[in-house]
Amino acid sequence: MSTGIFDIIGPNMIGPSSSHTAGALRIAYLAGRLIHGGAKKVEFTLYGSFAHTYRGHGTDRALLAGVMGFAPDDLRIRDSFHIAQERGLQYSFRIDTATEVPHPNTVGITLSGADGHSVHVTGVSIGGGSVRLRELDGVEIDLSGEYDTIVVKQYDKPGVVAFITRTLSESGVNIAFMRLYRENRGKIAYTIVEADQPIHRETVRTIFEHPDIVAARRITPREEADR
Repeated sequence: MSTGIFDIIGPNMIGPSSSHTAGALRIAYLAGRLIHGGAKKVEFTLYGSFAHTYRGHGTDRALLAGVMGFAPDDLRIRDSFHIAQERGLQYSFRIDTATEVPHPNTVGITLSGADGHSVHVTGVSIGGGSVRLRELDGVEIDLSGEYDTIVVKQYDKPGVVAFITRTLSESGVNIAFMRLYRENRGKIAYTIVEADQPIHRETVRTIFEHPDIVAARRITPREEADR
């Protein structure tokens, strides 16, 4: 098993906890990138240890900051409640201590955009500021956000995945990891591609032009977040 630098010294962050603060922020940051035009309303459901310690560890402030695109070391995290109100971002927190979850640091996030569309994700903070998104709109996924990533929502039809990979190849993008997730054959599916090179907005727009693609969202690494 490899050991990363965050496993030794932890991420550059506003504390106090890499799991409960930086990790929570990163989950929310990834979730926020999945809603077109940014979230106008968000509901957080806290499970496990998040539900018990969220105020003391600043998990609530970090989650709000992440949705707004702040980095883990951004001093504005401390004022994220006030900033959210200034921006007109409606938010609420729900505590669920009854539901058993596979990982203690788990949060469910439901985001709604100005166009009325909503997205629901479930994420876990696995330590040292690292996270995984485990569920997207009821479909089990696995997304770290450590690479330039494109998340494509599509109809599960022949040729769609081939179109995605061909478009990326023609744009000079080398695929590091690619996974297809679906609940039922022929229904809605998700293709998640993590790449070695930046995935440019023009490439995402080209992919979105396919008639069987419902949505395509680009997620950039943390260091490109809004400061």
